[in-house]
Formats: sequence, C-alpha cells, structure tokens
Amino acid sequence: MPLHLVKLCVGCDGIADLEDWIRERLAKRPKGSPREHAHVTRMVPKRADELIAGGSLYWVIRGEIACRQTLLRVTPFVDDDGVGRCRLVLAPDVVPVVPRPHRAFQGWRYLAAAEAPADLDRAAPGTQAMPEEMRRELRTLGLL
Repeated sequence: MPLHLVKLCVGCDGIADLEDWIRERLAKRPKGSPREHAHVTRMVPKRADELIAGGSLYWVIRGEIACRQTLLRVTPFVDDDGVGRCRLVLAPDVVPVVPRPHRAFQGWRYLAAAEAPADLDRAAPGTQAMPEEMRRELRTLGLL
C-alpha cells in the first residue's frame, strides 16, 4: 500500500486557486520539458520510497483536506545558498477528494493509504462538476 503526504496549501482559497497556480507554473516551463509540477520543501521525507510507490500529496485548503496530486519523484538538492531542500515532483492534475477537516500544522504529515480520503467523483459521482463553494455550503447544511 502506498504512503501519502498531507501538506498545507498556503495562500490558496480553493482548489481553483491551486489549479491556476499550477497552470501558470506549467506555462513558464521550458519547451519540451515534462508536464510536471514541483513543490519545494525544506526537509526530505525519510519514507520517500513508500511515497513514490503510488502515493499522493494531499493538500489542506481552508482547514480541510480538499484535493490531491500524484507524487512522481522525491528529489533532494542543495539550493544556491547551500541549504538542503527537497523537490516533490507531482503530476499536474489536481483530484478533488471527499473533504475532511484538518487543523493547521507545520511541514507535512504522513497519511496511510487506508486513512486517505476517497476521490470525490468516486464517492459522490457528479459532485466534482459543482462549484467548490456550493459543495462547501451543501456540506455545511448536511446535504452532502
């Protein structure tokens, strides 16, 4: 079973914000480079081999796990200032998941496959097409 990461998506108000940010970054990549998105962190996950064996990065947006991206590679590197960092290489596709409340934290947290929220379209077919605000409101009312 793959292992997953959970990370705060700082600065995003919703899944659409994250998708816009990824689209902008992909547009700036050199021609002919792979269609991948990278997120840089300070520390290297010690369980990287388990993560790239089918794992995803689950993003916490506005206090809940909202979506995920498939992890392709975990690449340690040293930046221009000589500081060790880690590049989490992700598939650019953002997959909404069944939202789950999650409080703020620093860094990342590991998430076992059995504890990961299901993809939204599998759990509730058709809801992925709804605007995110509508889904939030319906959940608040207990209708979703």
